[in-house]
Amino acid sequence: MFVRRSAAVHATAHGRGHGRAHVAVRAAVLAAVSAATAVIGTAVAPAALADDASPSASPSQAFPSGLYGSTDPTYDGVWRQSLALLAQHTVGVKPAAKAVDWLTGQQRAAGGFAPYRADATAKCDAKTMVDTNNTAAAVQALAALGGHDSETGKAVAWLKSVQNTDGGWGYVAGGASDANSTSVVIGALAATGEKPLDVTSKGGESPYDALAELSIACDADGGGAFAYQPDKKGKLAANTDATAAAVTGSLGKGFAGEAVKPADDGASCKTTTGVDPEQTAQNGAAYLVEALAKDKYLTSALAGSEDQPDFGNTADAVVALTTAGHGDQAADSVRWLESNSAQWAAQSGPAAYAQLILAAQASGFDPRDFGGRDLVEQLGATGPAPQTAAESTEESTAPSADEESDSDGLGVWWIVGVGLVAGIGVGFLISGRNKRQQL
Repeated sequence: MFVRRSAAVHATAHGRGHGRAHVAVRAAVLAAVSAATAVIGTAVAPAALADDASPSASPSQAFPSGLYGSTDPTYDGVWRQSLALLAQHTVGVKPAAKAVDWLTGQQRAAGGFAPYRADATAKCDAKTMVDTNNTAAAVQALAALGGHDSETGKAVAWLKSVQNTDGGWGYVAGGASDANSTSVVIGALAATGEKPLDVTSKGGESPYDALAELSIACDADGGGAFAYQPDKKGKLAANTDATAAAVTGSLGKGFAGEAVKPADDGASCKTTTGVDPEQTAQNGAAYLVEALAKDKYLTSALAGSEDQPDFGNTADAVVALTTAGHGDQAADSVRWLESNSAQWAAQSGPAAYAQLILAAQASGFDPRDFGGRDLVEQLGATGPAPQTAAESTEESTAPSADEESDSDGLGVWWIVGVGLVAGIGVGFLISGRNKRQQL
């Protein structure tokens, strides 16, 4: 559930430190921009990615007191905040009012959310980045908390307005559809009471049609898995991060998934006729079960380095399998996370803690005693303390979305940044997921 990893640059475009964020290059883009922009003499802050240790704020940097995390929020502020609030709500914790206010204050008048607006009262312009992943993540969190119908309604309207003709979404408006972005938007639609099947493009395609196009046939290499996006030749390559996101998305669920009674039969890949979201989800689940069978965790790879355990993707896979009715086959992976994820979560911050909480909660494990750690307490320590009974009546002071009517199209700054990243060949996932291609 946090945006997470794929070899393709989520730049057309996670959290997740992993999750799920995908979206057309999932916000990725940005870690490389800081290095690339040196060529043109422009200083850009490094992206804070959920799955990688990000630079902490320097003493001179003052981030809003309502924001979770101490690293540069430029590219993942809304993503990590949304995951943190959703995770707290899922375990019955009422977030601090100022944390919720900070999130609602990030929304633009047109409905979309930017990754981070240092001054939420300032008028947005063409340089203000807005994307589907951060917007959909915010919708899932605010819908769960309740009382934010105005904000979520505007956000969903914006998401519908940028739906691609194939029924899916890319990271940024107009970007090619990808499995992660489409799935996180499905989660937002479902959270607000929309029926994803009925949210169709002008061509009559639904989000499930877009995901079906990214599902790999059972008899092909990587059968059952989902690809992040087709390659330049239209070929689909299995991607575990995309698969975890798409299994949950195909079942019409969001980051938190849904714990269901274990299926009577084991996960298996079966050829579908037409668009069958339930079966493509089961096919993806079968692929994840096999991928987890040997080591109990999924791996991520970067060019020139050995494969490394992918904690965020593993947590997302646990949620996906549980939602698909195969939580029993994910139990060993949860135990592995209990024993091995502490350092990763501490380095990665709120989005990582949230992913672990959601995985534990979905699979029936105790997030307050996860390998001897209280994940809920650890998450809370990264931001404002949750409300007490006395605080629960305090008034919200969140600034309203600015009243400007500026376009949500891509600004010159964003286009340049995406181009630079694409040129370097770096693919990161802002939502938190560094999507690394799994073959």
